[in-house]
Amino acid sequence: MTPLKSLFFFVIVFCSLTVKSQNYQDSVRLKLQDYLDQNNIPGFSVAILNRDKIVFESGFGYANVAKKQTYTPQTIQNIGSVSKTFIAVSLMKAIEQGYFDLETDINTILPFKVVNPYFPDEVIKVKHLTTHTSGILDDQEIYNRSYRFEGPKVQNEPLMKIMKENHYTADLNDTTLITFLKAYLTPQGALYKKENFSNSKPGKRASYSNIGSALAAYLIEVKSGMSFADFTQQYIFKPLHMKNTNWFKSKQNAEKQAVPYLTKDIALPFYHLTTYPDGGLRTSVVELSLYVQEMMKMLNNNAGLIKSASAIEMFKPVFTPQSVPENMSLQTRNKGVFWNIYNDGYIGHDGDDPGASANILFNKTTGIIFMSNIYIADRSKILSILKKYAPLLAASPK
Repeated sequence: MTPLKSLFFFVIVFCSLTVKSQNYQDSVRLKLQDYLDQNNIPGFSVAILNRDKIVFESGFGYANVAKKQTYTPQTIQNIGSVSKTFIAVSLMKAIEQGYFDLETDINTILPFKVVNPYFPDEVIKVKHLTTHTSGILDDQEIYNRSYRFEGPKVQNEPLMKIMKENHYTADLNDTTLITFLKAYLTPQGALYKKENFSNSKPGKRASYSNIGSALAAYLIEVKSGMSFADFTQQYIFKPLHMKNTNWFKSKQNAEKQAVPYLTKDIALPFYHLTTYPDGGLRTSVVELSLYVQEMMKMLNNNAGLIKSASAIEMFKPVFTPQSVPENMSLQTRNKGVFWNIYNDGYIGHDGDDPGASANILFNKTTGIIFMSNIYIADRSKILSILKKYAPLLAASPK
């Protein structure tokens, strides 16, 4: 083939791929707009990535319905339990620094003792916290009371009733991470009771625990001598240039914050979490893309935040059919260090909170991010749309 024919062939192929990419972009945009129109959702934003860049990003609906403020990829909101993946990366960094390892007895680290009253002689290890098999249970009433709502008292009667019914009363005195953990997990604590623990040995039964996750983050505070917020700022946010990502709502980014909604017509007050590492991170789709791309690089042995060996350990499926704990099925996913290892080849995590839904998914070639300022119980439809088009867009030129 002559050089001129080669160039002509290349141009034809490139143009064909570009047209296909545009068709995929148009199709996914229409599907997502239809999803918004057919559901009672104020707003959301999505991003699709390949290893090098964002190949599709868009916002839909409103970040603030009353002000007609559009939801964009730069809009900031709480991402719920997707935050736990930042505990995972931080734990691996802490392990690299020699603070402890996944087999460490947590009571050799903590300044107070955490003992399961049903099995006082059993050791709770770091790995039990990261796989939700520690035996620490969430009392949902107490946990919901730990949310700290901002601003004036709620005046909307239906909202007041719903918040009260769900115990979002913000009436706890233990309002820092350490005071809450001590109050909940030690016999001297005001929130302690035997039922805060499972009647199962560590590692034997799975029970999703926000409080156990927050305790894992607190281990890092104890050994590093800095708050978990400062630790993540130094070792994750700053290196990845996530300049508008933080654990607490700031005046600096107030205009970019999405209003959380109970329904499309009823706004919730802003809030932060006492146990903030388990679900309190505030970020945008654009900045979360920087993080997801770094996770993809880890899968490709090309990351900078932690060592390749640490990444392999973090993403390694923990359980086998022979070792799977009670109350857990391997039918759809396994567990890594906090991460969900899905059977369809993706790794990721979902997040839910009042007025917040979020998902991140990725493999070696493709990343998916979804964020919305309302709780969506079933996100299978939106995720199926994104999973359908993500590999197509990730493989195409933008």
